[in-house]
Amino acid sequence: MTLTADLFFSFRSPYSYLAIGRYRAMAEDYDLDITLRTVWPIAIRDPDILFSGNPNAPRYILMDSMRSAQQLGIPFRWPRPDPIVQNLATREISADQPHIYRLGRTGQAATRRGKGVAFADEVSRIVFSGLVDDWHEGDHLVNAASRAGLDFAELEAEALNDAEALDAEIADNQTALDEAGHWGVPTLVFEKEPFFGQDRIEMARWRMEQKGLVKRAG
Repeated sequence: MTLTADLFFSFRSPYSYLAIGRYRAMAEDYDLDITLRTVWPIAIRDPDILFSGNPNAPRYILMDSMRSAQQLGIPFRWPRPDPIVQNLATREISADQPHIYRLGRTGQAATRRGKGVAFADEVSRIVFSGLVDDWHEGDHLVNAASRAGLDFAELEAEALNDAEALDAEIADNQTALDEAGHWGVPTLVFEKEPFFGQDRIEMARWRMEQKGLVKRAG
């Protein structure tokens, strides 16, 4: 019997990037269906937290995501440009956010087509790997979507023409994450149990194996 799980994910989260490829591989190797559920970064959902939180947090997150990537052997560099338009010195967030809305809405459109995890993996690679500059320009996103089996022009048209409905779905994703008992990403939710962080993937697999998770035949 195919098991199902939800993966709550942000296109600005370095830890989401470090997790997505491994969750994609798990779904390919095991009889498992993972639905990507995009949520907005905290900078969009609740920017007051950024302004009131400990000023050491951004520096620690960068350091920790870099060493985690080194340990895992995953290429990593902070995105250029950052998906969130923000003054990192003052932490002021711009009112104009073209990148994250583009990524979030096309990601949700990919989920509508059952290919959210593959899309998020391919897009996160070009955003966070450091292998390309200006990931938002040229054909980088087009090629990433193609590798996931999707047409980026189709996704982007949907993101523009159905933005209100896509935003409502993303809001529902955040509500579902809250109801599952967590607030951060990446969080995999399996049978109402949340597994938060890129370092809980093996624990999530262990739990699913207890519930009958098996490798795909062949």
